[in-house]
Amino acid sequence: MLLENKVAIITGAGSGFGRATAELYANEGAKIVAVDFNEEAVQETVQVIQDKESEAIAVTADVSKDADVKNFIQKAIDTYGQIDILFNNAGVYAPGTVEETDIEDWNHSLDVNITALFLASKYAIPHLKESKGNIINTASAGGIIGFPDAISYAATKGAVLSFTRAMAVDYAEEGVRVNAICPGTGETGMTKDLLEVDDIYQGFISPIPMKRLGKPDDIAYAALFLGSDQASYITGHALPVDGGWTMS
Repeated sequence: MLLENKVAIITGAGSGFGRATAELYANEGAKIVAVDFNEEAVQETVQVIQDKESEAIAVTADVSKDADVKNFIQKAIDTYGQIDILFNNAGVYAPGTVEETDIEDWNHSLDVNITALFLASKYAIPHLKESKGNIINTASAGGIIGFPDAISYAATKGAVLSFTRAMAVDYAEEGVRVNAICPGTGETGMTKDLLEVDDIYQGFISPIPMKRLGKPDDIAYAALFLGSDQASYITGHALPVDGGWTMS
């Protein structure tokens, strides 16, 4: 198993990419600290893992709040004694151009999509230095290329890429790797309502060379590779998982 005896914190673990990654990591031997703002959803994720006789705990948290982040980092240490992988996956999407986006949506996007990564990384890094562990950040294809009608989302996901590279340089000599995954449009709870509108669905599909949307497992397997020792010489990398969208 690729992650045997590893401890992984996964934010946004109640659904979508986070739940798929939590389940896959557990299947590969990891002990999971599943974090989400939705208590019922994150408990469901943990129950699925425990039903397969793997180890996991659920923590309900607002990942943009300092006290909540300190709490789930400490819960990981108190429960399992170490942290090997931090998957900063939780995120929000607010549609709108710069004219259409209000300050509340802008600030909420900043809080969840970038400040939360800062907080979790800040408090996890001391433990990751001990374990020679790694961080994976969920960015987006929208952080690489122009992404219409989502100014706050695109701006914050672009910031995730710079954050990832800067932190990779800061901690490479101490044995901590930091990478990002850049999903294209995926079939998740975040996009469910949008994708039910045919014109919007076709708009998402049309620029993707593979002509399909991403599935949660597509991201989970990328996160498995980056989190494992198979990626031990990879840091500061942004891995598109987007059906070829960003190269087209």
